[in-house]
Amino acid sequence: MKRIALVKFSDAGQVYAFSSEDPRLEKGCAVLAETGQGPGLARVIAVRDVEPDAVPEDMAELLRLATAEDLEADEENSRLVERAREFCQARIRERGLEMKLVNVESLFDRSKLIFYFTAPTRIDFRELVKELVREYHTRIELRQIGVRHETQMLGAVGSCGMVCCCRRFLHRFVPVTIKMAKEQNLFLNPTKISGICGRLLCCLSYEQENYDLFHRSCPRLGKRYQTTEGLMKVLRANLFRNSVTLLTEQGEERELTLDEWNALHPCRPETAQGGGAAPGAQPAAQPPRPAGAFSEMVVVVAEPAMLEQGVLDDALNDAFDAFAEETTSPAGQPQPAAPPPGNGAPAGSGQPGAAGRAPAPRQKAPEARKHGRDATQGTGSGTPRESTGHRPPTVEVSPDTPSGDGGAPRRRNHRRKRKK
Repeated sequence: MKRIALVKFSDAGQVYAFSSEDPRLEKGCAVLAETGQGPGLARVIAVRDVEPDAVPEDMAELLRLATAEDLEADEENSRLVERAREFCQARIRERGLEMKLVNVESLFDRSKLIFYFTAPTRIDFRELVKELVREYHTRIELRQIGVRHETQMLGAVGSCGMVCCCRRFLHRFVPVTIKMAKEQNLFLNPTKISGICGRLLCCLSYEQENYDLFHRSCPRLGKRYQTTEGLMKVLRANLFRNSVTLLTEQGEERELTLDEWNALHPCRPETAQGGGAAPGAQPAAQPPRPAGAFSEMVVVVAEPAMLEQGVLDDALNDAFDAFAEETTSPAGQPQPAAPPPGNGAPAGSGQPGAAGRAPAPRQKAPEARKHGRDATQGTGSGTPRESTGHRPPTVEVSPDTPSGDGGAPRRRNHRRKRKK
């Protein structure tokens, strides 16, 4: 008999499944599990006994139960994170950076500190990175997040009186559009359909599948149809009554169920003479938005060895130059496909990519080149924009990051050309 354990590496992280044969495994205990960045301490939230054949072959196995030394190390990591938070906030205030530090995480072996922040625009935090590397002598990662992830990390009480869904159980954000609110006959008041984060309520997507099924069987609202009882205009549709409200030629409103409506053999006046689209046919779906269309966030990783070798300044300059060139590429040019983000590390790990490499710049669609917009930010007009689940591009600086032709920093080459 084998056991499958569901674990979480952080309170707001995703849930992962691991296999184990330890009979002492139970809900709430601390365990060590292998991640993409080394061992990590996790908490078991559920355990289930299954047959050995029912365990997937690719499922990872828990390393072991956490010992007293592991728990003590985790407490020391918590104290380190608190000190790092205070130090980083002090440096942000000292330099006057327009960024808000949301959370700080440390890997279990202290090989990397991850700083999550929000910012209205792109921030030049190169000096901040160097100060953090000097202070803690470990890998430093600054990761920009959106307001939805900020609410998920901090937690809040929604307008319904319950703790926000993203904090309790929702770990992946699905696209939410204003079209969902329209199809659900909600008042388009931003204060009513927006959450604590200022974006569209995530719960709008919970029943959207039912509304999609209903509207596919309904006639199009606002259109006129020729029926056996004359010309009728569709005014409203009611999901709960499974009915539509019609306006007759005599100016009277009638409410019919969908079965009664179909019994009238409705058809559009322009298609009554010949073939055409079905009465309840919906317009063709729009093509999906390209991946990364709203990915305007940046992740920078720095290592202490870069500071000792004196290459941290050049690497940071090149990384920021590459991201600036990426976000200001000419409109209308064909963009190459974006590289796969990350290496699949568990939640809370913040793994941006393989260490020691600088991923190719990730190109963006023309409509996403306005600085300061991330995957969940609105349009600025009071009506939130749809959110996506795309991860931000990663700009990683490391000792062997190429800095231009001939090994000379690219910025110096530019200066030399200007002197000529």
